[in-house]
Amino acid sequence: PKFVLGPKKKPRHILPNGLRKFRVYNVADLELLLMHNRKYSAEIAHNVSTRKRAAIIARAEQLNVSVSNRNAKLREEEDE
Repeated sequence: PKFVLGPKKKPRHILPNGLRKFRVYNVADLELLLMHNRKYSAEIAHNVSTRKRAAIIARAEQLNVSVSNRNAKLREEEDE
């Protein structure tokens, strides 16, 4: 009897939306996903600053690339 623990190999690294993760540290990394935006989803690394996060998200919208953790570490500016 041969049984394997853990998930199946084929869908192992696939997100629930059907895309694979690609970790992004800056805007230049996001440019790599230009031709692969139907296969990969960008994931912003945890140590990226808020200013760079905003730039990455703005560029991702232009390139039509989905970002899995779009709302992480971003605060909405309050109108005074």
